[in-house]
Amino acid sequence: MKTEAAVFGVVTGSLYLFGAVYGWWTWYDGGSIEYIGFVALLLSGTLTGMIWGFAAFIARRIDPRPEDRADGEIADAAGDVGFFSPGSYWPFGLALAVTLTGVGVAYWFTWLMIAGFAAVIMATAGLLFEYYSGTRRAEL
Repeated sequence: MKTEAAVFGVVTGSLYLFGAVYGWWTWYDGGSIEYIGFVALLLSGTLTGMIWGFAAFIARRIDPRPEDRADGEIADAAGDVGFFSPGSYWPFGLALAVTLTGVGVAYWFTWLMIAGFAAVIMATAGLLFEYYSGTRRAEL
């Protein structure tokens, strides 16, 4: 996680620097700061700063991974990474449900937001319990 923390630290610093330069430049060129771009850069820096803080926080509490060590070899990271479902349609359904909810929020249709939120809950449950029921049920 030290690698990720370093990357997000650089991105955070860059965004704050770009925000400061952008604010000064628009003030110098036009007489007033262009607030939309300035605030967007500052908020982007804050969001990446939160990710940087989380990665740095976690990096102190876990053992160094091969990519975090100077003497790490590629073979040190060999092995299973995890289980990824090869033929699941639930991520697509979840994306559709989130899109439906987003359209409801964008047009402020309460009924569509409620239906989309219910679809998100159902798709999340389907994704979570996919291997606990049905034809893909794991044998114990």
